[in-house]
Amino acid sequence: MSSTIEDIIARKIFNSRGEETIEVDVITASGFGRASAPSGKSRGNAEVVYYPQGGVDQALKKIDELIAPEIAGLNADSQEEIDNMLHEIDGTENFSNIGGNTAFAISLASAEAAANSHSLLLFQFLGGNLANTLPYPLGNCISGGAHTRGKSPDIQEYLALPYGAESFLEAATANALIHKKIGDALKKKDKLFNGGISSEGAWIANIGNVDALEVISKACEEVSNELDFECGFGVDAAASSLWNEKEGKYVYENEGKKRDSAEQLEFILDLIEKYHLVYVEDPFHEEDFESFAELTKKVNDCLICGDDLFTTNSERLNRGIKINAANAIIIKVNQIG
Repeated sequence: MSSTIEDIIARKIFNSRGEETIEVDVITASGFGRASAPSGKSRGNAEVVYYPQGGVDQALKKIDELIAPEIAGLNADSQEEIDNMLHEIDGTENFSNIGGNTAFAISLASAEAAANSHSLLLFQFLGGNLANTLPYPLGNCISGGAHTRGKSPDIQEYLALPYGAESFLEAATANALIHKKIGDALKKKDKLFNGGISSEGAWIANIGNVDALEVISKACEEVSNELDFECGFGVDAAASSLWNEKEGKYVYENEGKKRDSAEQLEFILDLIEKYHLVYVEDPFHEEDFESFAELTKKVNDCLICGDDLFTTNSERLNRGIKINAANAIIIKVNQIG
């Protein structure tokens, strides 16, 4: 079976928010791969440029005229060679020429095509025989911050984590039950609640930060008792979107409060202690490595996770490792291209 790339076909599609993005097909002599490029609502400043000037249309033109002729003829099995070629074609550090989403979609579609050429699923092709365990799923239950409008929580995501489950199916079942219980609770708590959900499927309601924590805490406790395993929860503060550089403070508009870095640290520590949070993502703005390290040093049994802090960038990750800025990282390949 040949994994030689014969053709690359790209098209414009729309993501879950109705925004333009790119989808790529990679065709080999004996396989086929397809991938589309996602993009986050709240984005780190260190992420690569998603598209060249001209947006998706310009990216499609560059694929047809510049990229496809160079990639065709390469072996889809040679992932590193394909990725190196994309970097070489672009010629910049942040993919400002062809766009990080362009590179991501082509790279992932090539990997899919290689797996398909060998009659394997992608996780088998990349991970081999050891790829047989799924991670616990984080369930987004309540949306706030940049994911919503109006009188919703300032904290961006309230997340269920059924860490006591023995299988992915058990955990997914728990997440679904927690999500439903929260919806029922919001109907009682918010008279204007109409069942609205965000683009990520989480509930949107007119409640405050603490009220949202109370709701998810009760739902997780009830499901833990029903299923007889522990269901924890956490938050994605997405604190870069709260940070006001001029004031040097985190602005919680709906709560009507402003917190400097020291106050933000105490606020997050209080939430972890009071609600027994097992996961906190981006509790500080993306350049405040020191506060991340201070929080990580002070907590036990809680994942302090960097998303905007690291943006899947090896240089930023190494900087964080040196000072123990976090004990978890989110890997989003599209952030780095």
